[in-house]
Amino acid sequence: MVKKNLFKIKKGQEEMVGFVLIVVVVSVILLFFLGITLQNKKAGIESQEVKNFISSFLPYTTECEIKARNVSIKNLVFECVDRKICANRKDSCEVLKDTLKEIVEVSWNVEEGSSNKGYSLKIFSSEGEILSLEEGNLTGLYKGSLQNFAKSGDTVDITFRVYS
Repeated sequence: MVKKNLFKIKKGQEEMVGFVLIVVVVSVILLFFLGITLQNKKAGIESQEVKNFISSFLPYTTECEIKARNVSIKNLVFECVDRKICANRKDSCEVLKDTLKEIVEVSWNVEEGSSNKGYSLKIFSSEGEILSLEEGNLTGLYKGSLQNFAKSGDTVDITFRVYS
């Protein structure tokens, strides 16, 4: 009788140890995946300030003259998609890139000691990437916005992020 009770106690202890080991292994695996998920997740917020910035530079008049009038950045994006050349023999995409680079650099200081560590401006059409401007350190923390518009069936998406 004593041996029978001793056998039941040992069997119960073995089951408890096995259960604890399973719980520990599953917990370690879950912590591992949680750590990877949190590490890869970028912390970004939709910013009204950035949205207003995009809205404000779209009507800006550029140096590119097509059909005897200077073209806004918004229209210049479509001229770039169509690979048009400005009256001064400059490529519309180059004028777009130079103009936006100048506007962004004046508006968002990314120098040493600034709260802005970097920026990323990307413009896409249904045909692919039109423009990509990046400067500074693109950290995991940013504020940004997306704006899209269309003209004659062509859709354009502009994303701008400021990293801190």
